[in-house]
Amino acid sequence: LRCYNTEEINVATQYSIYFITNKIYKMAFGPLGRVIAQVAVAGFAVLARAIPAAYGAALANARKSGADKAAEEAARKGASFLGKARISRDEALNVLNLTEGEATAEAVQKQYDRYFEANKVEKGGSFYLQSKIYRAKELLDDYVKEKNAEMMKEGQGSSASQQQDQEKTK
Repeated sequence: LRCYNTEEINVATQYSIYFITNKIYKMAFGPLGRVIAQVAVAGFAVLARAIPAAYGAALANARKSGADKAAEEAARKGASFLGKARISRDEALNVLNLTEGEATAEAVQKQYDRYFEANKVEKGGSFYLQSKIYRAKELLDDYVKEKNAEMMKEGQGSSASQQQDQEKTK
């Protein structure tokens, strides 16, 4: 892309206004057609200058207010271009009627099967609730995997420290 300065844009706009005005004038015959064409082209030229300036001002305001950071943060958390973020862990626990202490792979699967079956559309249930239940299970499955991985790390770390303690006491 080539960046044009405002002087180049003004010259190009003037040439295009002249060309378009003469073309329309020749087609529309008469002074009224020429006046209408000049007004239309002048209005277009004003808009062609105003829209990029307004867009630049909007971007500057977004940077000042931090809206661009909020959009980046939302995208990082899993939001789509529509702005829908993933549900939180607390909401997922509430949807499946679990507490953090109860959240095991088996308990999540059991609650998922129970609530998903109860909300089947064929039985008069809600597709929206089914999707909430599915998303809650999806998030809690990830949470349980992370929790198990941390416990394994802590278990390996504590067993290594226990071995060191035993060697010191010998």
